[in-house]
Amino acid sequence: MSKILVLGSCGQIGTELVLALRHKHGNQQVIAADLRDDSPQIINNGPYVKLDVLQREEVRTYIIGQKIDEVYLLAALLSATAEKNPDFAWKLNMEGLFTILDLAKEGHIKKVFWPSSIAVFGPTTPANSTPQHTIMEPSTVYGISKQAGERWCEYYHHKFGVDVRSIRYPGLISYKSLPGGGTTDYAVDIFYKAKSEGKFSCFLTENTALPMMFMDDAIRGTIELMEAPAENIKIRSAYNLAGCSFTPAELAAEIKLFVPNFHIDYQPDFRQAIADSWPNSIDDSQAQKDWGWKAQFDTKALVRVMLENVNS
Repeated sequence: MSKILVLGSCGQIGTELVLALRHKHGNQQVIAADLRDDSPQIINNGPYVKLDVLQREEVRTYIIGQKIDEVYLLAALLSATAEKNPDFAWKLNMEGLFTILDLAKEGHIKKVFWPSSIAVFGPTTPANSTPQHTIMEPSTVYGISKQAGERWCEYYHHKFGVDVRSIRYPGLISYKSLPGGGTTDYAVDIFYKAKSEGKFSCFLTENTALPMMFMDDAIRGTIELMEAPAENIKIRSAYNLAGCSFTPAELAAEIKLFVPNFHIDYQPDFRQAIADSWPNSIDDSQAQKDWGWKAQFDTKALVRVMLENVNS
């Protein structure tokens, strides 16, 4: 049985990924790791270790000593947070990746998952149905680090045979874990505010369309990618993945079907410029062709499940 380490397990993706992997492989086979002293309650059903991905030798010693087979490297500074601390964002987002890729190159790790993002695209990228292979001129520190990371993943695969796999996540929406400082965070917060206050102030304009995905789809897609036969994985930089696309106004309209008195206003801030540089929608036909990816949640289904489950 594979021994799996999830670095950055306390974040929005990590929390739910740990739960899904433990359900599939067994609680003791999946080790959660993050900077916190203790495991969050939601993932305290299995082993947890405090690890700082920037402590290269500590991470190497642990992975080699524990004979870890697979690593999911999720530790990163996201788009909005990274713009406030670009030097640290670059350091965190890149150095941790090199530590894990080098361990895989040396044969200590059999398989690596590293998340990319739609942030790799930029204002010169075709905005509608953005193709798998296209212009990538990111305008944020986060996007620059993710684009660089894609190139390094591809390089380590072709040069050293590292089995590294990646997805360009769109905005992710979940009721089990809170987002961590991204430009699409409004699409989670809006549900909590709708239920608790009946109103929401959005930091993007009403017509800002962005690609989004319900977390269940993202977790399922991640695991399906990692379980696909290696010969099916034709893209070793990162796969486009699509769920649904909507604007804040469209999302608010769907919410009003359940919360009729809900009110939204718009007060765009610095995150608007980031959103304006990203695609409106994504073409994920390559992932569909190579390993059978298909999203299950559209906007209506996402809204219904979120409102049923978020706490007011």
